[in-house]
Formats: sequence, structure tokens, C-alpha cells
Amino acid sequence: MKLFDKILGAGRKDAVEDAPESQFFTTGFHDAEVASLDAVVGWSQRAAEVGATKLSRSAGAQRLLELWQQDKYMAGLTEADRERCAKYFHYYTIKSGADLIAQGETGSFMLVLLRGAVAVDRLQPWGDRLRLTEVRAGSMLGEMSLVDAAPRWSYCTTLTDSEIAVLEAADLDRMIAQDPAAACRLIGSLARRLSLRLRKLSARVAAATPGG
Repeated sequence: MKLFDKILGAGRKDAVEDAPESQFFTTGFHDAEVASLDAVVGWSQRAAEVGATKLSRSAGAQRLLELWQQDKYMAGLTEADRERCAKYFHYYTIKSGADLIAQGETGSFMLVLLRGAVAVDRLQPWGDRLRLTEVRAGSMLGEMSLVDAAPRWSYCTTLTDSEIAVLEAADLDRMIAQDPAAACRLIGSLARRLSLRLRKLSARVAAATPGG
């Protein structure tokens, strides 16, 4: 309820004029169980680590919108909503073999895969990585940690040279403040995706666990 109160409040004219910009997602990491905010991995740090190269905003946004037109989870957003949401993303190209997301870290960003392929692996206690799935263009990655500020559940590693769209916590807060209706529908889409993904991953882990 706190999140949707924030969004609905942002939609009121007096709230927009009198209240400070929303910081719901940014400040969520203050409540997370991390030693300090310095331990939160932002996209700028990860981009430097993997050698990400900026992609043209117009080209990246066009590709994102093309994918969203085919995405059943984005059906609740109008074309205008999708175009407004796309303005808050940043676009990059990434080489093959890059860990976009690392298991156990606390990260303040999510990704949409625009082109290429990414492996989603879970590190096992004995040191091997269990391949949970491989995802293609249109898939979202890292949205769970963006929403709950909890540690990442798995590794996400590029299998090919790829293009991605990145949404950081601060940009999602900005969207809530400036485009609350579009933000509300986008967050609803994230919630539906997370529910389905958790069900699928739970089934795969149970099937792969000895005695499961």
C-alpha cells in the first residue's frame, strides 16, 4: 500500500507542486540488510566493470518499444504510456561473457534485453553454477531486487554480444513523480512477471535438487 499511496499522491497536482520528488525505490536500499549504501551496486559501477558502451537513445528506445508491443505483460500500458516509460531507460551494448548481475549482490537497477542472449545461473554450495534458463530479447532481468532491495538471486551472464535497456532506482522514482499513471502500470507489469518467474524457477530448482 505504501508504494501505491506514493504513486497516487504523485498524481495529485498539489502533491506534485508541494512534495519533494519521490524517492521510494532509492531509499528502499536504506532498509535493506546491507552493511552500507556503498555496498549497493549501481549501474555505473557495473557498466565500468563489463565495459558497457552507450547505445543511441533513439535506437534503443525504438527497439524497446518494438519488443513491448509484442509483450503480453505490457498490454495494460497504452502506446503513450510505453513511450513515456522508455524515456527513463538508458541503452547500452555489452560483449559476450559479461556478468550483468551477480548472485548475492544488492543492485539498484534492472535490465531489459533488447538483442542477444543471457544465461541465468544459480551458484550452488559446491561451487558449480546451475543453469536455470536462457533468455532472449524482451526479457526483464533484476526487477526483483529493484522492487524489494534484497540481494540478487542469480547470475545473469551474456552468451552473445547484446544490447540492453537499463532502469535504475532513481529513474523509477523520477517516473513515479513525473508520470505516475505510466509508472503504476509498469510496476503492475513487473509484479505479474515476478509471480510467474518465481513459480517457474521454484519448479526448476525443485526438479534439479537431489531428492526433490
